[in-house]
Amino acid sequence: MTQKKVFICDDDKGITDMLEMVLELEDVDTITETDSVHAYDKMLEFQPDILIVDLWMPVITGDQLIKRVRASDELKHIFIICISASRDGLQVATEAGANTFIAKPFDVEEFLTTVENAVISTV
Repeated sequence: MTQKKVFICDDDKGITDMLEMVLELEDVDTITETDSVHAYDKMLEFQPDILIVDLWMPVITGDQLIKRVRASDELKHIFIICISASRDGLQVATEAGANTFIAKPFDVEEFLTTVENAVISTV
């Protein structure tokens, strides 16, 4: 099986670093972006299988990024995991087109299970 590519977009560098470290232990190819303005172009270049995106980001919010990905012929196939501390995060993420939602703060095991399920569904 080819290695899955995961793109992580969160304006909190501590979150992107932690998620990248956890996923590299799972033999997943990761790329991170803390500035949502650059995320779309980087995804076009990287062509990830899975996008992990925060809802609350400055300039371009996570739901705006999700909608742009879903409207793109090159990227609409991506499995999207949305993460957020927002009380209405699940609703916002679902309406934008995310496949699944994880509330912050989250348990690392729960996170890994969600990513593993995403990997299985993108085979």
